[in-house]
Amino acid sequence: MASEAPENFGKTAFVFPGQGSQSVGMGKALSDAHAAAREVFEEADDALGFSISRICFEGPEDQLTLTANTQPAILTASVAAFRAMEALGFPMPDFVAGHSLGEYSALVAAGGMGFADAVRTVRKRGLFMQEAVPVGEGAMAAIMKLPVDAVEEACRSAAGDGVCAPANINSPDQVVIAGSSSAVERAMEIAKEMGAKRAIRLNVSAPFHCSLMLPAQERLSEELGNLTFADLRFPLVENVSADFNVSGGRVRAALTEQVSSPVRWVESVEALKAVGAGTFVEVGPGKVLSGLVRQILGDVRCINVDGPETLESACAELCGPGKDCC
Repeated sequence: MASEAPENFGKTAFVFPGQGSQSVGMGKALSDAHAAAREVFEEADDALGFSISRICFEGPEDQLTLTANTQPAILTASVAAFRAMEALGFPMPDFVAGHSLGEYSALVAAGGMGFADAVRTVRKRGLFMQEAVPVGEGAMAAIMKLPVDAVEEACRSAAGDGVCAPANINSPDQVVIAGSSSAVERAMEIAKEMGAKRAIRLNVSAPFHCSLMLPAQERLSEELGNLTFADLRFPLVENVSADFNVSGGRVRAALTEQVSSPVRWVESVEALKAVGAGTFVEVGPGKVLSGLVRQILGDVRCINVDGPETLESACAELCGPGKDCC
């Protein structure tokens, strides 16, 4: 099972990033340096029938940022980082969690889902989400420094005949909303009138994690129905419930509901803290989740693993002096 983190840092949670953490070149240095990571990229290419590796390593950026490419690309880069850690003998986590798409990476790491199944599924998930709403009819916006209950009120006031609701409850300082374009624009103005420091429309291709995604959810449910899930070797905190799960029998419903439900990231991180997590390791590209964890919990240890250098420094931090690992 999981290994203890060095003394005084509590238990360890591995957290896996979602869409928005991508960048051209991600995973290349890790793939070049570690066979375990390279094998993950090769498996992804074989499973998809095209080179997601090339898109990760070389771009172009407009191809990487297409939702149907972004999702398998981030999953592959994240699992490659995890496999490199595993091959080097890193202490395994006590818990895992992932932000939206990252929940698939967490499930692969926890043994609940095969990687080839996951990468094919998130490719389709991206296509389904992109096709659920015509371009221009949906929008997302980040509301900064306004309590979530006030954001919810702004969304209700703005919705009218449209859709507007919190989509990612990311931190006490950031709630992302999603819905019909006109309703989101109204909610941004209302939020600013209510005291939000900023309201920023996001450059995204679809309004994720709201009821406009129900057509995508129905299509994904059919795909997930064809897959087999195993019980998890590490407890996972679900996005949709912010509760722990180790049962493979629960995974299909959680991934289905997630498509049109808000990502309850604040509650997820607080749940991890409540069971003793004091070290958060962001496994995959970027440091977005590390920043959110610090906003939620304050002074907490966050470590990132996305390349050979961070892999080496994470090894030293997680194993501690005199420990025979990594």
